[in-house]
Amino acid sequence: MSESIVPLGDEHLTTGWEPDLPAADTLVRQAVLVNASLAVEVPRCAGGPWRSTDAWAGGWTGDRGALTNPVVLRQPLTEPDRVLDEIGSLLPPHVPYFLVSAWPTPDLGAAGLELVGHPPLMARFPAPRATTVREGVQVEEVTGPERLAVAERVLIQGYPMPELEPLHPGDLLAPAILDGTTRVWLATVDGGPAAVAAAHRSGDVTLVEYVATLPLARGRGAGAAVTWAAALSDPDHPSVLLASDEGRPIYERMGYVAIERWTVWVRPEH
Repeated sequence: MSESIVPLGDEHLTTGWEPDLPAADTLVRQAVLVNASLAVEVPRCAGGPWRSTDAWAGGWTGDRGALTNPVVLRQPLTEPDRVLDEIGSLLPPHVPYFLVSAWPTPDLGAAGLELVGHPPLMARFPAPRATTVREGVQVEEVTGPERLAVAERVLIQGYPMPELEPLHPGDLLAPAILDGTTRVWLATVDGGPAAVAAAHRSGDVTLVEYVATLPLARGRGAGAAVTWAAALSDPDHPSVLLASDEGRPIYERMGYVAIERWTVWVRPEH
């Protein structure tokens, strides 16, 4: 350890996760907080219950599909029983949810959760876009409920999330989501809906989320086009996302760098 950071007297180093620590302390902290912000923004806009504490943030958007109800830990899970009880007081046993942690967690199987895996957190710092939109692909920013319903349908079918069928407009993305710091883009290929992506801003970082492409449109550049739109929605600040191992090479070609791996658990439907 460098002598310049050895604690002296009453001085001490922060853990990095105290509630009153500035959001910009580290990029990982910003990534945690922007994910936590979206986890409450979606249910709040849908009129559902939500909660944000020093330990976690999340809400209840729907009764179907674990991906409908994200819960994001804001601190390491040092008291799993207490935190899971708090989450359970908001989300009853029949309501599925998925739990996102920036840190390794104890085994939560006894609490009824199933391990999904360890997706890489990826970040992209301000830089010019490297590619152009392919011929036949058009990208529009969604500004009203009718096109949001189309984007929502593309998300459900492109991800895919069949457990949300039959889907009613607003089941996942309520129109009020467009009134805050969340923006949505829809790509069409030869005039037909093809891909969707969203960007949620909190502090000085943007979270790229809800990236999905319809199967018939894959390989046409529509997914890349909307992802670029989301990634560059605030070109002066970094953007972050959680990738799959399959999708990681795509993001790396866009200039994203893997920072670390997070942990994701899901409490399935009952």
